[in-house]
Amino acid sequence: MGALVLPPLGSIVLFMTMGTTGPWLQSHAGIGVVIYVVAFAILAGLALLPTYAQSALGGFAFGIALGVPAALVGFAGGSFIGYTIAGRAAGDRVQKLLDEKPKWRAVRDALLDQRRGWVRTTGMVALLRLPPSSPFALMNLLMASVKVPQSSFIVGTLIGMLPRSSLAVIIGAGVQDLTRENLEQALPTWAWAVGIGLSIAIALLIGLLAARAIERIPRGTTRSDSPG
Repeated sequence: MGALVLPPLGSIVLFMTMGTTGPWLQSHAGIGVVIYVVAFAILAGLALLPTYAQSALGGFAFGIALGVPAALVGFAGGSFIGYTIAGRAAGDRVQKLLDEKPKWRAVRDALLDQRRGWVRTTGMVALLRLPPSSPFALMNLLMASVKVPQSSFIVGTLIGMLPRSSLAVIIGAGVQDLTRENLEQALPTWAWAVGIGLSIAIALLIGLLAARAIERIPRGTTRSDSPG
């Protein structure tokens, strides 16, 4: 629940303080980048702030050339922290639940099983990260819970987050005054359309892969999925 609730609440605090945080980072570009990356990683990993606002802050403070890599390093750190915490919190509970539910296990194996190859697993992580509607903290929790290999998780996260992170940095770099209203106004209309289209297309693809995985389950092995 915290992975869904805390980032929006944190964004309120972030936008209230951006008027002083952004200019300070601008005027301390050297140490500011280090502070920004470390803070990005910790706050994103602990699900305290939304990644879009943090990426925009990086663009405003450091520009595009430095803001994009700084945000990506922050994403990598945040992914590692979120994965580690979620993995320890979940333990083997999700794995045991999947073992009791053949359909769920089949879907997990079809999408994220490392036995299908590192490249395929990494690509699927990137695909799940790609839509703007994909919540960073919640995806950390889900992927750690189903034991996605950490290398695939982090690399796939960086690939999948690159487009929307870059867009947020570009938007942040283009505003004169870093406020929520200015960022919302600077977001191009086509970005909404592309985001919605990607979300629908990926949801349909995941649904198709899940359906095919369930169809391949031998009959008689899915009774534990039925109530009673």
